[in-house]
Amino acid sequence: MEEPGIFSTIFSPIEFLFTQILNTFYHLTEMAGFGSYGLAIILLTVLMKILLYPLTVKQLQSMKAMQMIQPKMQRLQEKYKDNPQLLQQKMMKLYQDAGVNPMAGCLPILAQMPILMAMYYTLFNFDYGGVTPSFLWLPNLSAPDPTYVLPVVSALSTYVLQKMSMMSAGPTNSQQSKIFMIAMPLFIGWISLNFPAGLVLYWVTMNAVQMVQQVWINRDTEENSNKGAK
Repeated sequence: MEEPGIFSTIFSPIEFLFTQILNTFYHLTEMAGFGSYGLAIILLTVLMKILLYPLTVKQLQSMKAMQMIQPKMQRLQEKYKDNPQLLQQKMMKLYQDAGVNPMAGCLPILAQMPILMAMYYTLFNFDYGGVTPSFLWLPNLSAPDPTYVLPVVSALSTYVLQKMSMMSAGPTNSQQSKIFMIAMPLFIGWISLNFPAGLVLYWVTMNAVQMVQQVWINRDTEENSNKGAK
């Protein structure tokens, strides 16, 4: 299989690290008596999401903070819609008074991108050492899922995760958001049809762990808010 892009070289140091960790997890499953690259991919993905958890918390907390001031933002936009310069000044003051940085939600995402991209390139061309890496119903993790089950699960998990994220950020009537809610999962499902099953397994696992983390963070945030209210 050919390299999926020139950026693979940029992320090669992280790719090398992920490859070593993935092989280590595989050897651990071999020692347990059931060598499984599928389980190794799942373990590597969970480990990565645990390491990125602080950034995930920052991102979701920023979304919550923006949700809290959303009504005030809308009132300002309506009041100063004919004066963009004054609107910008008022918005900056609102952010300052509320202690909110509108870029804070983007920074954790940008910080995670090199790791996520390196994971993508690692699994896209991973060398399974001559072994046919089957897992559950998947006959070969280095080839697309012939049953199309995994691409469907990848699309559905992407949709659910987006829905959870939008609920955390507050209700929105944006037509663009509604289109994105449908288009993104369909796109993920479509490209998953031709991606190696191991790469799609990583995506599904990442979504599943993200859902668990998001529920945990939201619950923790609500508990802290209730304690603060008392």
